[in-house]
Amino acid sequence: MRKLFAGLLIVPLGLVLVALAVVNRKPVTLGLNPFDGAAGLGVEAPLFLFLLGAFASGLVVGGFATWLGQGKWRLMARTQAREASNWRRQADRLEKELEGVEARPRRVRLPAA
Repeated sequence: MRKLFAGLLIVPLGLVLVALAVVNRKPVTLGLNPFDGAAGLGVEAPLFLFLLGAFASGLVVGGFATWLGQGKWRLMARTQAREASNWRRQADRLEKELEGVEARPRRVRLPAA
């Protein structure tokens, strides 16, 4: 079901991006100096490269922000995994001790006459 949903979302998005790239092939200049309206600093490339670059940088920034936001949950998961491991080691140690106690022969005390 998840793959079907992803396919239904990714295929149309890919088609739109390909159509966008085909339609916007003319070179445009991206001005890098907002104060100088003349030909100052600028990069000339097809418009679809700028659009795809903005899309890709948005994905990277969004992914990084999500990763930072989930930091406390990753820390909690590591702490709980460490704690569970300690409890598991203690339980194994106590089981071995209990097996050792049960394996010893019991001495029967006779009442003193």
